[in-house]
Amino acid sequence: MVKYILQNSPFIVPTDDGKLIEEHFGKASSDVGDFSIAHMIAPPGWSEPYQVPLFDEITYVIKGKKQIEIEDEKIILNKGNSICVKKGSRVRYSNPFDEEVEYVSFCIPAFTIEKVNRE
Repeated sequence: MVKYILQNSPFIVPTDDGKLIEEHFGKASSDVGDFSIAHMIAPPGWSEPYQVPLFDEITYVIKGKKQIEIEDEKIILNKGNSICVKKGSRVRYSNPFDEEVEYVSFCIPAFTIEKVNRE
């Protein structure tokens, strides 16, 4: 019986928007359980399209600020803040600020491109 899995080499998700995504556990990296956890760094000016994901997503900000638009509401997460965006919510993540944002995202069930439903 396996008692633990140590992750020393997270999967670097290829991007073309300057965002660093290091998936430590999830479908792309280890496929352990039905969850994913990733460390991310998004540059100033970064944004992605609206999405209606089929997973809950918890975000914890380590450094900087991150903007989250849920339906018609804008929320700013600062260092040390966290949020859980429930599956089925129309959401858009961005960094319209002058400094990079570093954060961790945890998705249940695990993130997959098929479950994100980007517009």
